[in-house]
Amino acid sequence: MKSEFKASFLKAIKKIESNKLKAEITDTILNVESADSIRQIHNLKKLKGFKQYYRIKIGDYRIGIKLEEDTVYFVDIDHRKNIYRIFPK
Repeated sequence: MKSEFKASFLKAIKKIESNKLKAEITDTILNVESADSIRQIHNLKKLKGFKQYYRIKIGDYRIGIKLEEDTVYFVDIDHRKNIYRIFPK
């Protein structure tokens, strides 16, 4: 699948200090890019009430993504207590 990164996602990545978490995020991005279908993405869950929005779980953090046809847009990443306040917009 193709992947694109929104400015909010890149800005949030810069704020993360944990190298372990950054490595897990990199692995997740590679997993998404190598997936042929949405079902091959690990820890993915569709958000209720939204047709194109999903979240990927990484420990206590969540990556908010938007799926359009064959492209995955990485929209935002934040701690699980904060992500649903800002995602989806």
